[in-house]
Amino acid sequence: MTEILHLSTFLRRPIFDSDGDRIGRVQDLVARLGDDAHPPIVGAVIKIEGRNLFVPIRKIGGLEAGRMTFEGRKVDLRRFERRPGELLLAEDLLARHLINLVRGRLIIANEIEIAQVDGKWEVVGVDPGRRPFFRRVLGQKMGQRVKAEGIVDFASIEPFVSHVPTAKLRIPYRKLSRLHPAQIADLVEQASHEEGEEIIEAVGLDRELEADVFEELDTEHQLEFLESRSDTEAARLLSRMEPDNAADLINEIDQDRRLTVLDNLPDTQQTKVRQLLSYNADSAGGLMNTDFVAVPATATVGDALDAIRTSSVPAESLHAVFIMNDEGQPIGAAAIAPLVRAREGELALSVAQTQLAHVHPHWDLHRVSRKMSDFNLTVLPVLDGEHEEMIGVVTVDDLLEELLPQGWRREFGMSAVEE
Repeated sequence: MTEILHLSTFLRRPIFDSDGDRIGRVQDLVARLGDDAHPPIVGAVIKIEGRNLFVPIRKIGGLEAGRMTFEGRKVDLRRFERRPGELLLAEDLLARHLINLVRGRLIIANEIEIAQVDGKWEVVGVDPGRRPFFRRVLGQKMGQRVKAEGIVDFASIEPFVSHVPTAKLRIPYRKLSRLHPAQIADLVEQASHEEGEEIIEAVGLDRELEADVFEELDTEHQLEFLESRSDTEAARLLSRMEPDNAADLINEIDQDRRLTVLDNLPDTQQTKVRQLLSYNADSAGGLMNTDFVAVPATATVGDALDAIRTSSVPAESLHAVFIMNDEGQPIGAAAIAPLVRAREGELALSVAQTQLAHVHPHWDLHRVSRKMSDFNLTVLPVLDGEHEEMIGVVTVDDLLEELLPQGWRREFGMSAVEE
């Protein structure tokens, strides 16, 4: 069985020469980030007569016994300088936030665990528990073995490296993209501003994912990250958000930026956002999404399914296809399940609910929620008050987000930080 050792076993401990004489003190271990699941240890930083020097791993022995020895002929007396891609395990990782990609949580690296695998020393995991903290403070026996329980495999971890000027590495987008946008937003909200920027920069490689994450952030963090962006960059980001979310955010940004950002939106998005801004934010009109799937009364089931397939409407608004008369008024709503079960040649209206509940744009949120609850709906049409034309939909997820208090995840014990 591979023996796992604590990083703290070696920190601030002596390093000895082959004769057993102390030649210096261990300051840190150096690992190299790259494609390896477990970063290899490439050497140690030792202090000799006030000077930090680098000793490559090939000249180090005794690690498995918890006693570091120098096995070279002479020490390179040049001062240690970090090379690109190198991490100092204590300085860069110990007691810092790391991302647990499996659980979508931040953890605090209270201990770094190393092991010799196939003849090479590697960083194999971190311990986010409280015991390592007290062990570092109170001390421990040299070479103490580590129990595997509680250790998080380093293969499932991504460190923050923006604070390392020579690292020239950033969080890989492909790893973050496996998480749900809400999980990524939770990470951003619990991280420091610098760490949050690193996450946003990583997801920025996918503009749609970046917009999805921004939609999930609380207002305070949305504004915080927009401050560092130009009006053009802010408009680019808002153009990929759902119109209702974009309108909410524009309402929150500084008034002297508001009109410029709005003017920089693409024409189609700008029209939708301006329409939403004309309503009170705490009304059905302010909450609704103007994108929905609609087909004419003559449409077949096949036509309705094709409309769903080709639509760019967000998934939460696709619970039903609305069937419209010639005046743009909804006369039915066909849910997805009945459409899939029906024959494609049938009229979509034949499998639709024709007694439609609806709301008007001036209705307040409590009135909207009662209507949605009474009729057990996940999406609710919004009709204008004059011509009864359908102008948007309110979805249950947007309604819940509006009714729940800010920071509700943290209030209900769903913090993204694990210790």
